[in-house]
Amino acid sequence: MPALLPVADAQSRLLALAPPLPVEDVALRDAAGRWAAASVTALRTQPELPLSAMDGYAIRLADLPGPWTVIGESAAGRPFAGTIGAGQAARIFTGAALPPGADCVLVQEETARDGATLALAGDGPAGIGGNVRAAGLDFYAGDTLIEAGERITPARLALAAIAGHATLPVRRRVRIAIVATGDELRAAGDPPAPGELPESNGAMLAALLADLPVELVDLGILPDRLDVLTDAFAAIDADILVTTGGASVGDHDLVRPALEAAGATIDFWRIALRPGKPMMAGRMRDTVVVGLPGNPVSAFVTALLFVKPLIAHRSGASDPFPRTDLAVLAEPLPANGARADYVRAARRGDGVAAAAIQDSSMLRTLARADCLIVRPPHAPHAARGDSVEILQIA
Repeated sequence: MPALLPVADAQSRLLALAPPLPVEDVALRDAAGRWAAASVTALRTQPELPLSAMDGYAIRLADLPGPWTVIGESAAGRPFAGTIGAGQAARIFTGAALPPGADCVLVQEETARDGATLALAGDGPAGIGGNVRAAGLDFYAGDTLIEAGERITPARLALAAIAGHATLPVRRRVRIAIVATGDELRAAGDPPAPGELPESNGAMLAALLADLPVELVDLGILPDRLDVLTDAFAAIDADILVTTGGASVGDHDLVRPALEAAGATIDFWRIALRPGKPMMAGRMRDTVVVGLPGNPVSAFVTALLFVKPLIAHRSGASDPFPRTDLAVLAEPLPANGARADYVRAARRGDGVAAAAIQDSSMLRTLARADCLIVRPPHAPHAARGDSVEILQIA
């Protein structure tokens, strides 16, 4: 048996199996949730002109304390066409262009108006530029707004739009094929015979990857037959193939020999991880192959640590790995063994508490967890109140 590979080493080797996918330009709405394939710079300055930050009156600071004669109005999209001179003011609304000649805004609540005559009824603006959004306050034309490799969030999408972009450069969507293996599996909803069970990994993985830029191909369930598996794998047309089940060393664990018979080269197999030790990865022509364990919790954890980062990497992410947070233990944890342990846990008022039973077949425990406590190899006993690393899953 090969030595167990540390999680970080396995992640690095997996991402090294294939580069990011080719670049395409897509409409803004289609870029949401993807990663920028190049830096995005501003095509315009925002705001292009000084704008009022308040409803009130555009004036010259030198004319304080007034009075003023109101000579016009400036609204968003309908600027005042004239110039503000000595003793003059223009009614102005939030987001409207500051008229030439004016250098500040007197807010509406500090005024008293009688027809065209405006009087001060408060302290007035603190200085030149008071209550005004200066030109370029947000950004200037040519500024870098989104770095290559950053994810295009809703806020970044809006930023690109207001900066003048109608399209953005991204990597094309990742085509990912998912297949479950095992003679004991039946499609969800089909009554299983004794010794059989409904297949759950396919639906779970599809849901886990739903927020990523992927095209999912569900290959369903394949039996534990070397010829059937080999033919199916040889016909795969995908950027990534994810299998579940059949990745261990039993007589019916045929995924590895079937992959190799179909032309795949296995890069690594067996990780110092609990749950999820028998995961494997390799290449089959232009397809990266990831063989996940069949136990649903093991499949979930390995998909979270390996499949999602691989998709993000192939989509151009500069930081594809999930981020962890710190939390306080509500209950103690025993010392850990030689494998990194991802412990199902739930947050509560006084911290996070691990589920009492961590068997990798127990989906109910996973469904009730909202985080995984990350226990490094050989971590010592952790007491109540100790700080631990967690990976949020809900």
